[in-house]
Amino acid sequence: MRSRVVKVGMLGTLSMSLAACGSSSSVADCVDGYSYRDGRYKVVNDRDCDSLSGGRYFWYYGGTTSGLQVSNGTTLKPRKGEIKSRAGRVLQRGGFGSKSSSGG
Repeated sequence: MRSRVVKVGMLGTLSMSLAACGSSSSVADCVDGYSYRDGRYKVVNDRDCDSLSGGRYFWYYGGTTSGLQVSNGTTLKPRKGEIKSRAGRVLQRGGFGSKSSSGG
């Protein structure tokens, strides 16, 4: 009887580990590329990244915000997992058992 409890416990741990690996998510901020100063970008409205702005506005991933500025992130889009803007807009769906979409 005790061995069953151990097996179930190990299976539960494995399931939780797999779920955690598959639920990776990232946050993105739409930033003004012309505003870069002291390692920070100015955060702008999400819809600015939808406009044809000649590259002025772009998505900045995984950064740390301070007021209306963001730093310590990257312009390289994560390949896997879900990406959401801080406003909650889903930019890329992903996670365990699904494919990442392109775009964004």
